[in-house]
Amino acid sequence: MSFNFLIFFSYYFIILISVLGYGCFLLSFEKTNKNIFNFGYVGLVGIFFLISYSYLSNIFIPHSKIHNNILLIIGIFNFIYFFKRYFNNLTFKKNFLFFLIVFLLLFISLLLDKNHDDFPYYHFSYTYNLTQESLNFGIGKLNHGFRTPSSIFYLNSLFFLPYADYYLFNFSSIFILGFTNIILLKKILNLNENLKINNNEIIFTNYLSLLSFVFINIFFYRISEHGTDRSAQILIFLLFIIILDDFQKRDYSKVDLLFIYILTGLIVSLKSFYFLYFLFSIPLFLFFLQKEKKIFPTLKLMFFNRYFIYLFFLISLVILSYFSNTGCLLYPISLTCFENFQWSISSDAVSKMNDWYELWSKAGANPNFRVRNPEEYIIGFNWVSNWINQYFFNKVSDFILGLFLILTIFFIIFFKLDKKTNEIKISKLIYLTYIFLTLMLLEWFYNHPALRYGGYCIISLILFVPFSFYLSKKAISTKRYNQIALILIIISISVFEIRNYSRIIKETKIYNYKPISETFYSIDREYLNMQEKINNLKNNDGIFSKTIF
Repeated sequence: MSFNFLIFFSYYFIILISVLGYGCFLLSFEKTNKNIFNFGYVGLVGIFFLISYSYLSNIFIPHSKIHNNILLIIGIFNFIYFFKRYFNNLTFKKNFLFFLIVFLLLFISLLLDKNHDDFPYYHFSYTYNLTQESLNFGIGKLNHGFRTPSSIFYLNSLFFLPYADYYLFNFSSIFILGFTNIILLKKILNLNENLKINNNEIIFTNYLSLLSFVFINIFFYRISEHGTDRSAQILIFLLFIIILDDFQKRDYSKVDLLFIYILTGLIVSLKSFYFLYFLFSIPLFLFFLQKEKKIFPTLKLMFFNRYFIYLFFLISLVILSYFSNTGCLLYPISLTCFENFQWSISSDAVSKMNDWYELWSKAGANPNFRVRNPEEYIIGFNWVSNWINQYFFNKVSDFILGLFLILTIFFIIFFKLDKKTNEIKISKLIYLTYIFLTLMLLEWFYNHPALRYGGYCIISLILFVPFSFYLSKKAISTKRYNQIALILIIISISVFEIRNYSRIIKETKIYNYKPISETFYSIDREYLNMQEKINNLKNNDGIFSKTIF
């Protein structure tokens, strides 16, 4: 076993412990720590804290190895403090063991040689720049990728550490997947704090969580392809489940606004496109309006609290990053751009880039092809026939066939369990949320019909939600449900492991990858040359001044 494998494996769990430490720290400000034993919950809270800190700290300092070491150690001490506090608590120990097992099973997906195409183009170079420089204005002039920052770059920049250097820049994706898996598993099996199965009724969100877990771990098994898009869509599944669960139970006292806002903040910070998902705050507002009866008390309940301040703080920092890079508050929306700053991207250039994204998503362009009249092509539905030929077949069609295969398996398993059916009264707000989801599907199809731009989660949820209601009408004992759910979970995990094992075998043959002796992914030194280009622009053009005015 090589030294770099030991470093890679050790940092994997050390950083996880540190992330949990920051999650425990933020939750310590709550009067009741009812979720302190749910390590998926604590982990995502910790990620939110670290992303917020990363944006803020990079205004003043680069995320150097010394800085990141100190941050890592503080997080570890935070966790040790809480670990000692609950050391004698059996619940804490069982949940900690559960956490370790989940992430141990996921580790295989981090053993990779080749990353996705955008990784060398700007994901790596943007993240690496954060470790070398504090906030610079005008970096969007370098290339198109630097105009679209993501919180996952800022989080990854905190993992620039001794001996591992920049080889831990994929950790954020696996952390988001792992913490989400823990929450979904507890939801699927109705696990309480003692990790024992309750005798609660099986409701539709149990089935929706199970379908989502199966989908995420089978379809998103390849971490190297996650980028910024799939991590956001994984969190959208989770947010949607939590909101629908609150609507169905109608228990206002158990609504966790902190976690809803944290999930929302994480999602919209990953990519500017996901700001559209703020639309789902409308059904949430109406939900609380049913309780408060009046608009002002409802507004006070939703927005006059420290949870909203957390969200607002992160979103403000995200907008600042867009502004400092491009002169736009939300790139590539030209209406939000200011052209009178030295570092600004012109509104015309922003509009052309927005058209390019639309052209690409509508199959009008790729690295080796572009339609003759792109301006006319993207208007209305001129693009549909070509999109069907070039993209729907076979990417979207294969994806939909995969979804129907999952649904068919579920249907066969659950169909003949019991002839009785349960009476279920569905909340009207769930219908409204589903209408919003349908509108999102129409918006997706009309403006950017590529699966990476929200298509995976929107199409899946459109099918999963009504099917989950159908399954929840089946009369089934809790014991029988959990037996079936455990089998499906084990199958999903097995598929995840097998597909990653097959991928590694393929990479060893094609790229001569050696996961044990040469664990780190391949990196072309051209990746690092991007920093030289940044320094040249900084020295020659003066567009990176930290002085705004």
